[in-house]
Amino acid sequence: MSLPVVAIVGRPNVGKSTLFNRLIGRMISIVDDRPGITRDRLSEICQVGERYFELVDTGGFGIEELDKLSEQVEKQIKLAIERADLVLFVVDAQAGITPLDSKLANILRTQNKPILLLANKADNRTLGYQSSVFLKFGMGEPMPLSALHGTGKDSLFEAILERLDHELTAPPSPIMRLALVGARNVGKSTFINALAGEDRVIVSEIPGTTRDAVDVRFEIDGKTFLAIDTAGVMKKGKIREDVDFYSSVRAERSIRRADVVLLLIDAAEPVGQVTKKLAGYIAENFKPCVIVINKWDLAQGKADLEDYHAYVEKVLPGLPYAPISLTSAFDGTNIRATVKLAENLFQQAKTRVSTGELNRAIEKIRDAKPPSASKKRGYPKFYYATQIDVCPPTIIMFVNDTEAFGTEYQRYVINRMRELLPFKEVPIRLIIRQRSEKQI
Repeated sequence: MSLPVVAIVGRPNVGKSTLFNRLIGRMISIVDDRPGITRDRLSEICQVGERYFELVDTGGFGIEELDKLSEQVEKQIKLAIERADLVLFVVDAQAGITPLDSKLANILRTQNKPILLLANKADNRTLGYQSSVFLKFGMGEPMPLSALHGTGKDSLFEAILERLDHELTAPPSPIMRLALVGARNVGKSTFINALAGEDRVIVSEIPGTTRDAVDVRFEIDGKTFLAIDTAGVMKKGKIREDVDFYSSVRAERSIRRADVVLLLIDAAEPVGQVTKKLAGYIAENFKPCVIVINKWDLAQGKADLEDYHAYVEKVLPGLPYAPISLTSAFDGTNIRATVKLAENLFQQAKTRVSTGELNRAIEKIRDAKPPSASKKRGYPKFYYATQIDVCPPTIIMFVNDTEAFGTEYQRYVINRMRELLPFKEVPIRLIIRQRSEKQI
């Protein structure tokens, strides 16, 4: 059963994103004094006791400053309203009624949707009393609250639950979280829309269109997945605004919370420093990764497949294990296949091997290429190895001399483990511990 949808709408800077974050209980939407920061529909599952609903944040209605994007922002708002079972119409108690408030109120009255009128920024009783001016909208008594300070949150939750007659049971947990990351304009939002089967996020040639990390649930073959669309990352030297900094930080956070990362690359462009840095961050966090060469249809005839694979391996040396998927998000080519590939990587990352199987592999690795002898301890010895964790597969190996097992030899061991164990395309964390024979 799908969850009921509660959509937050209002003109710019009435505190919609602050309210969204307050109700969810953590910082998700970027909050900034400038209009137009939120553009896409952001949604999260909101839990109140044992009841659940989907809460949706939207961009500011009537943002002329966004020029070419204003029409698409308003399209996302209207889609949110159409899908909503309840609309939270947010106004500013301090500013009173504005022409944009009145325009949006007129639109909402034609939608035949249950509406809760919220007078935000009512930080004191006087402002709460003054919010009665919004009675003229004919939407009932406005509810005064302060999203910034949390005042009125509990009453709002009660009012929301009273108006939702659905069975608000827990939604199915996604079996995998996919983070889509990459430089600007590589096609992440188009990829997300192809997965969702609708215009879930705004697609534009204007760099920096996506600001927040947008979570989108989708289903394939009856299985629920969560895709995280992130803002396009830019070089640190070019970050001029706080919002760009926050977008970059959230892209990194999305990598950390993902089960598998899709690193998108524009096939028609050379791999730049931003992509290389993201690849390094993915490797540092031991995340399974699919290198997604998007817009491959534009590169066909210009690039040989084998040559391109060699090029990617050369420019992204930190991800030698990551498989490559060739896609065209615009026409949907290989989108589902890429998700299947990511699912396979997730299964590899969750795999445990027995201590016996692991140590038989270690013996083969040692016999093929033993580490060099150390002046300090003489001939280096492997004692035994065991897997202590998954996601990533984490293996601890006990030896008599850690100095004999340097970075280069550890890299060799990990590469051979991929050949001999079921971790062929995922990162492996190897920990070397020193033990004496008496301790074994």
